[in-house]
Amino acid sequence: MEQIFTVNEDQRAILKTVARFNEDEVKPRAAALDANPDPAQCFSWEIVERAHQLGLRTMTLAEKWGGLGADSLTTAMVVEELATADMGVSVVLAQTFKIAQVMQKAFNQEQQARVLPGFARDPRGLLAIGMSEPGNGSDKHLNIPVPFRTAADRTRGGWIVNGAKHFISNGNRASHYLVMVQTDRTRTMANGSSCFLVERDRPGFTIGRVHDKMGERLANNAELVFQDCFIPDQNVVGEVDRASNIFAQFSPQSNAYAGASVLGVAVALQRKAIERAHLRVQGGKRLAEHDGIRAQLAEMRMLIDASRAYIHRAAWLADHPDVGWDKTLAILPKAMASQAAWQIAAWCLEIHGGHGYMKELGVEKLVRDAAAFLHSDGVNRTLFLKAANAMFAN
Repeated sequence: MEQIFTVNEDQRAILKTVARFNEDEVKPRAAALDANPDPAQCFSWEIVERAHQLGLRTMTLAEKWGGLGADSLTTAMVVEELATADMGVSVVLAQTFKIAQVMQKAFNQEQQARVLPGFARDPRGLLAIGMSEPGNGSDKHLNIPVPFRTAADRTRGGWIVNGAKHFISNGNRASHYLVMVQTDRTRTMANGSSCFLVERDRPGFTIGRVHDKMGERLANNAELVFQDCFIPDQNVVGEVDRASNIFAQFSPQSNAYAGASVLGVAVALQRKAIERAHLRVQGGKRLAEHDGIRAQLAEMRMLIDASRAYIHRAAWLADHPDVGWDKTLAILPKAMASQAAWQIAAWCLEIHGGHGYMKELGVEKLVRDAAAFLHSDGVNRTLFLKAANAMFAN
């Protein structure tokens, strides 16, 4: 099967819709929302509802559930385009895109019929994953032999869950959550945790604080709190004690989507750098006429194109694993794109000089956003170790 990553007509039409959505809905709101001192108020239901009206919110759902049935490569393209207007909006929707893909594959037929139609109809339907916990984040990436602290005890007809998660994207906004819970306390999170479907209004489940973040502010991250929360057996996703298999098997494209989000920020930074280089005159000529700046702009282009090629390859192979998938493709594209974006952010700041440090040109916001994925979806250094473990596994 040949890998062709040129944009086809269907993808071009979707990306054109996303570009209009960015211009009409996201860009006019982004700066003011980002500046809100209350992190919860940085989020916009108006943006989500408009994404629903355009069919973007449900684009990864199969047509039988009311979606577009978009593949992972197309979705990665959309995630990048969204992030050129605002990374937070991109993350809100990317989380929903990927978890919808997981639900369709990991849910049994009863769960699909019970959850997916209502989610598809709900203009405010968003999705979240509950993994990271206070004091327990990178452990899950390196298979460190520790359990999740959020744990469940068996009871008649289900489980009683107690504990907390934090840093959860869409944590205070989602309608449905997939939460990783320790169901065998004698084992590790890798072989003793289960995945539970949690509805937003389930008794015993509440939202804690909304984290006040440096960047990516239009996406809310929040704490999830479980206090004697009953989860029925019919909400167990997959096999008990086998949660780690669900995301390894059904969400290989997650890392590519994270990479696409930060890549969109890199694209926005490069555009601002080029614009500034053509406007600013220094030493009697425009910055773009200085060889050092011209070379820097070209290097930005190289980093963006190389990161995009890596992301697209990973996204395409996630849907076609038999023709070249390897585990590092679920780990490294985000690390590459985030490092490229951070370098481009530094260069863009330099090209803008003192004006880049001021808020009026929008570079300052992009720099804060670019920093997010040095840590989000796995700290890069941790991901390199995870990739090395995959490379050298017996």
